[in-house]
Amino acid sequence: MNKLDLTISSFIKDGFNLKNHLLNFLQIDNDQLDQRLLKGVDDLAALHPGAFTQSEAGNFYEEKVGDAHLIDLASWHLNSSAYIADTLHLQQQFAHGKVLDFGGGIGTHALAASVLPDVEHVWFVDLNPENRSFVEQRAKFLGVEDLISVHRDLEGLSDLIFDSVICLDVLEHLPDPSTQLDVFLEKISRNGVLLMNWYFYKGKNGEYPFHFDDPDMIEKFFLTLQFNFIEIFHPFLITTRAYKPLKK
Repeated sequence: MNKLDLTISSFIKDGFNLKNHLLNFLQIDNDQLDQRLLKGVDDLAALHPGAFTQSEAGNFYEEKVGDAHLIDLASWHLNSSAYIADTLHLQQQFAHGKVLDFGGGIGTHALAASVLPDVEHVWFVDLNPENRSFVEQRAKFLGVEDLISVHRDLEGLSDLIFDSVICLDVLEHLPDPSTQLDVFLEKISRNGVLLMNWYFYKGKNGEYPFHFDDPDMIEKFFLTLQFNFIEIFHPFLITTRAYKPLKK
């Protein structure tokens, strides 16, 4: 596969050759991978240490989760390809210029954005070193390594202003997502677009232990969002929404 194959139809077919990339990265056989994909959600949940602070949450995703998060995300993208494809359609509609994929996971959106005609370059940011290594390897396999830069965080990128910010399935993992909105407002251009979603819900029976759902936190988040951004309509029936900054 080369960079010309990074189309939405290619993603629906096999997640941009995701299973083969995982086999190569993890150095396991196909049966082992299938078993891990089947248990991805449960294996990740079993690692959860209970309630933790923002600092502890960051340390967990960077130092303790290992490749369990990689497997969980891969399972989600393979089993929910139609939904993920619509988020790629949305990205295709809005992404342009300098693109930040914040908390980009297994790299699906960064890879797809890298070959869009209006995109100059993609900066992929993720705390998990396994995710970063995996995305670097995937970019080389797919021939787009010159179009994507991989980073742990936004430090070192202070001089960059982004035209497009992608933040999917991340905010609910942050104890203070309002602060992240403030960061995005500082880092986005006047005519920039922010694509993001959230799921502030631990589940009826605690099935989403990694999510934060404090009511005060949620209220502060929506107040911050409404004060700083305005929503842009799009026709896709998905949870991901598009915003532009109000004050720049």
